Amino acid sequence: MNIGYARVSTGLQNLHLQKDSLKKYDCEKIFTDHMSGSKKERPGLKSAIEFSRSG
Repeated sequence: MNIGYARVSTGLQNLHLQKDSLKKYDCEKIFTDHMSGSKKERPGLKSAIEFSRSG
């Protein structure tokens, strides 16, 4: 299974475009974050890593 991760930091960026791009690569599970890239805590990225390790 392919998984993907997308993050946007401002309201001007479009998460849907990133998700659509990931779907073109057959990502069945997509994790997202909507926060600044300078923040260390990224729940979506953490979930993606945990998901990939579990199976």
